[in-house]
Amino acid sequence: MATLAERTETLRAVGVAPLLTTAQLQALYGVSNWTVNKWVQDGCPVEPTKFHGRRFDLDKVRAWMAAADEQQLAATG
Repeated sequence: MATLAERTETLRAVGVAPLLTTAQLQALYGVSNWTVNKWVQDGCPVEPTKFHGRRFDLDKVRAWMAAADEQQLAATG
């Protein structure tokens, strides 16, 4: 089975980004489910699904985090 990084590179080559589950996002960032829920409440982009659950586009999450970091730096400095 391919790792997430390997799958990401394979899919990126054809212009597709894999969608992560909450558990995968938690594992990637080393955070709890509570933290991911807080991120979503704070505006973290979520991809809707046809079934119960949610998925995350890693590129969009990273962009959202970078923008949030920039806002926090601007507010403090």
